[in-house]
Amino acid sequence: MKKIILIFAVFMGVAACKTNPFTGKKVLNFYPNSQIFPMAFAQYDQFLTENNVVEEGADARMITKVGQRISSAAERWLSANGYAGYLKDYKWEYSLVNDSAVNAWAMPGGKIVFYTGILPITQTERGVAVVMGHEVAHALADHGAQRMSAGTLQQLGAVAGNIAIKDPQKRNMFNQAYGVGSAVGIMLPFSRSHETEADRIGLQIMAIAGYDPIEAAELWKRMKAKSGGQAPPEFMSTHPSNDTRIANLAAWAPLAREEAKKFGVTTFD
Repeated sequence: MKKIILIFAVFMGVAACKTNPFTGKKVLNFYPNSQIFPMAFAQYDQFLTENNVVEEGADARMITKVGQRISSAAERWLSANGYAGYLKDYKWEYSLVNDSAVNAWAMPGGKIVFYTGILPITQTERGVAVVMGHEVAHALADHGAQRMSAGTLQQLGAVAGNIAIKDPQKRNMFNQAYGVGSAVGIMLPFSRSHETEADRIGLQIMAIAGYDPIEAAELWKRMKAKSGGQAPPEFMSTHPSNDTRIANLAAWAPLAREEAKKFGVTTFD
C-alpha cells in the first residue's frame, strides 16, 4: 500500500500545472477555467431554482455587500502582486438560501451560497466576513478543480490496479486497501490542506476589505460550542479540527493585519 500511495503522490506532482498566486506553489489542477466554470455556473443556477433563495431583506443585502467587498479586496491584492487578469473569467454571485444547515460553500468561478442556518453563528457582518473570506478563497485558489483533478487520479489508480492484478482474490484485497489508503493517506489530507489554505487566504482578504481578522478565531469558538465539541478524529475528516483552526486563525490574524496595512487599511469594522 505504501508503494501505491507513493506512486499516486508522484502522479499528483507530475500533474501539477498551475500556480496558486497566494502561495506561489504549483497545484494539482489540469481542468482549465474554460471547461470547469461553465459547468459550475450551470450547476449553481440549477441549485438556485431548486432551493428557497432569500432575495430580499437585511440578511440577503448583507451577504451581497460582504461578498462584493471581499472579492474586490482579492482583486486589489491580485492586481498589486502581478495577477491583474486572474479574475477575468469569474462571475461573482452571493446567494442566501433559507436552510437550517450550518454551512456555506463556493463553486468554481465565484459562486457562493450561505445558508440561513449559519447566521446565528456568524452573528454580525464581521462574522459573515470570516465565512465569506474563506469561501471566496476556495474559489480564488481553484480548490474545486483541484478536488476534481485528485479524484480523477484516484480513479485512474484504481483502474490501473485492477488491470494489473489478475487474481480475483488479490484484486479484491487491493480494492479494499486502495480505497482506505488513498482516502485516509491522500484525499483527506488533501482536503484538509485546502481548508487550511482557505482559512489563511480568507483572513488576508477580509482584512484588506476592512474587516478585523481577529473575529475569525472567535467565530470558530462559537462553531465549536455549537457542535458540542463532537467531531471525528482530524485524520478521518475533510476539515481540520476546531481546535487546530482556532489556534491557526489566532496566530495568523496579526499577519493579516500587517498585509492590510500595505493597502492603507489600518482600522477595521
